[in-house]
Amino acid sequence: MVTPEGLGESAQVSQSGGVKLLEPLNLGVLQAPTRIIFGPHETNLGSGRSISADHVAYYQRRAVGGAGIIITEEASVHESDWPYERAPLAVQCAQGWAEVVAACSCEGSLVLAALGHAGGQGTSHWSQRELWAPSRVPEVNSREVPKWMEPEDIAQVIDGFVLAARLAIEAGCDGVEINAGQYSLVRQFLSGLTNQRTDEWGEDRRLFLTQILTAVRGAIGAKKLLALRLACDELAPWAGITPEQAPDLAAELAVQPEQGPLDLLTVVRGSIYSVSATRPGGHTPTGFNLELSRAVRAQVRSATNDRVAVAAQGSIVDVDQAEWALTDGIADAVEMTRAQISDADLVAKLSAGQPSRIRPCTLSNQRSQVRDNRNPRVSALGDPFSGYETKDAPYATAAAHPVELTVVGGGPGGLEAARVAAIRGHQVRLFEASETFGGMVRVAAKGPGWERLALLVDWLEAECRLEGVELINNHRVTPAELAGHVILAVGGRQGLRGYEEQPGSEVRTAVEALDHPESLPEGAVLIWDPIGGPIGVALAELLAARGVEVHIATPDNIIGNELARSGDLAPANARLLQAGVHMHPRMLLRAVSAQGATLEDRFSAQKQELPVAVLVDAGHRLPNDALEQDLVDISLVQACSVGDCVAPRSIYEAILEGRRAAIALG
Repeated sequence: MVTPEGLGESAQVSQSGGVKLLEPLNLGVLQAPTRIIFGPHETNLGSGRSISADHVAYYQRRAVGGAGIIITEEASVHESDWPYERAPLAVQCAQGWAEVVAACSCEGSLVLAALGHAGGQGTSHWSQRELWAPSRVPEVNSREVPKWMEPEDIAQVIDGFVLAARLAIEAGCDGVEINAGQYSLVRQFLSGLTNQRTDEWGEDRRLFLTQILTAVRGAIGAKKLLALRLACDELAPWAGITPEQAPDLAAELAVQPEQGPLDLLTVVRGSIYSVSATRPGGHTPTGFNLELSRAVRAQVRSATNDRVAVAAQGSIVDVDQAEWALTDGIADAVEMTRAQISDADLVAKLSAGQPSRIRPCTLSNQRSQVRDNRNPRVSALGDPFSGYETKDAPYATAAAHPVELTVVGGGPGGLEAARVAAIRGHQVRLFEASETFGGMVRVAAKGPGWERLALLVDWLEAECRLEGVELINNHRVTPAELAGHVILAVGGRQGLRGYEEQPGSEVRTAVEALDHPESLPEGAVLIWDPIGGPIGVALAELLAARGVEVHIATPDNIIGNELARSGDLAPANARLLQAGVHMHPRMLLRAVSAQGATLEDRFSAQKQELPVAVLVDAGHRLPNDALEQDLVDISLVQACSVGDCVAPRSIYEAILEGRRAAIALG
């Protein structure tokens, strides 16, 4: 997506003379203080099926940070819907909503309660009852066939929306948002993909939604906000809602409620067959929905005499692009949810004229995508405090006894340790053996779709400099140079190889291949990926794009198995197929020779000789603990280790450990 030049420290100004993102937004009779929305998303912060104290602290932190509108995690409006274990249920949320309102309204933020029903995109695992849907279309992942809803079922769900809306308003919410986007029964009624009925609910697929909107508007009155999240592109033109249909559909729905039109309409995309497309990772361009939003806004504003505001959603994580979306007439507000998970103070920093100090969102989805069977709490790759506001103490407090600190290693763990220690008042110097700071993150960022990882370590390095950390590169520290308080963040080393390397074989590490793909011998490449994470897949994509014949093998049943956690599993396999990568699941690597590699099927033990010129090992790494061992007997050194030199760590874990080590200094 092409956008104008960045805001810079002076901030790009709108025609009114200020940053348009920071201008108030009139919605009905209410006004949001800014045009930046913190949208609804799964958090796993619930207590049972209610809004918890963890939710309250999570939303309050974004309100303090300046969010104009906060839309709480979607609550199911009927007991037939239990899509994930800690999914809020509206009839259990009144007290929690009231507490969120009390915490956020004093900061100026408007609070809307998101209401919905997952329909056929749910699961019977938690409810132990049938799914409800307009038609018997199987759920894509579980293949569970839902119940065809009877008229009385439909009436119950509509009544559920009304009851939930009343509870939210009685709790003090400024309004409600009806979900007709992803994971939505309402969208399933709207779409020919999932609504195959021949009765009145199929002849007019809008009927279910229009009855909900009319009934909810009647329940909440004209002085409260009625918002709609609408799927405007299901990415299934053979039967789904298409971008060509969406502007007219949105305009018709905006004026539908008899007792007053909508106040806010948010443009989203995705369907039952494209769940990952709604909040995709870094392989999808940022702002992917903006032109669709432009078309919808033009039609909606015309049909409502500029009464209904339109919000853009879709990987909008940079304030430059968000500001452009407003000044160019694409939207009236922008949803920057993942950006505010990454930095709760995004709006406050923008208001202070410091957009460069906003912690970047990497779009990795590794900690913000939490709808999986592990039930992880929502958090951010670069800010482990996000989602743990009631669990961890804030780090930006002065140390009781400032000390001189030496940090060895300039990867994410070391940089975060140095940054936090400096903020707390310690005198910090950091040594890095290589020329650049960022460690293995710099290497990982060379993979297609992972480029934004580099922005995070760029930010960490810049913040260290701003906080007065002495950064020293190209210097490999020896034990004799260390004394006093030391944090070791020296990373890892290549792990053991569990296969035979015969004479003449060419073996490279994933780090070597990502750093210098041009150095690989000519010919076919086999990537051995026993981890099933992003590195092996990214390397396969990188080499395939260079015209190399690429094979990738893994012991797992599917390539990139661990990518399921970030929602990239199916998209990654599709990309590999489209790139012509040869995939070898369920394999063990037995040997590599000058002629190629020997693979063995895990189940049949059948061997396969693969003629390749080079093997790239994307396997496990081990801690680089040599320096730690050298310091054990030096009494003048008080050392602790963080990140990969403890055990192979994710970026999130390295940053968390670096932060905790800095706080532990006192």
